[in-house]
Amino acid sequence: MKPVVLASKSASRGAILRGAGVAFESLDAGVDEGAAKAELLAKGAGPREVAEKLAELKALAVSAKRPGLVIGADQTLDLDGALYDKADSLDDARDRLQTLRGRAHHLHSAVALAEAGEIVWRTTATPRLTMRRFSDAFLDGYLARGGADLLGSVGCYLLEGEGAQLFERIEGDYFAILGLPLVPLLAVLRLKGALAS
Repeated sequence: MKPVVLASKSASRGAILRGAGVAFESLDAGVDEGAAKAELLAKGAGPREVAEKLAELKALAVSAKRPGLVIGADQTLDLDGALYDKADSLDDARDRLQTLRGRAHHLHSAVALAEAGEIVWRTTATPRLTMRRFSDAFLDGYLARGGADLLGSVGCYLLEGEGAQLFERIEGDYFAILGLPLVPLLAVLRLKGALAS
C-alpha cells in the first residue's frame, strides 16, 4: 500500500480519515495561507478558487518532502460571493453568526492529491447551508457553551455537535461540510493503491 500523508494538522480532517479507516501521517504544510490568500484575492480569485489553490499549494508543499500520496485540503465560506475567514474572537463569532442568521451560504471544500511533486487529482464540493432565524438568547448560550472551539470553523459552527441546531436546511455532502469531500477521496485512494479495493 502506498503511504498517505495529510498536509494539515486539522483535527477535523484527521478525525474524518481515521473514522474511515485510512492510515496516514499528518504534517503541517508550512504554507503561509494568509499571504497566498491575499495574493489570490488581489488577482480577482473568488472563494471557490481560493479554496482550490490553497488545497493544491498544501499538497505540493508536502509532496516535495515526502513520498506517497499527499492530501491537501482547504475550505472557504462564501456568502453572496464574499469570502469569510475564521473569526478571531467570540465577539467576531457573534457578528459572523448574526450575519449568517436567516440566510444561505456556501462552503467550498476543496481537496487535491499530489504525488512526486505533482497534482494527480482534485475535486471540490460546495454544500449550501441555510441558517434558521435563531434568537439572540440561543446565540448567547451557543457561544457560551461552544467557546473557543467555535473559532476553528470558518462558519463558527461545529455541525457534528450543537451547531446542527443553527440550521433549517442543509444541501450537500456532510463530510465536505466538515472539511473533506471524503467519498470521492476514498475512491481515488483505492485507485492509486493506498487502500484495499
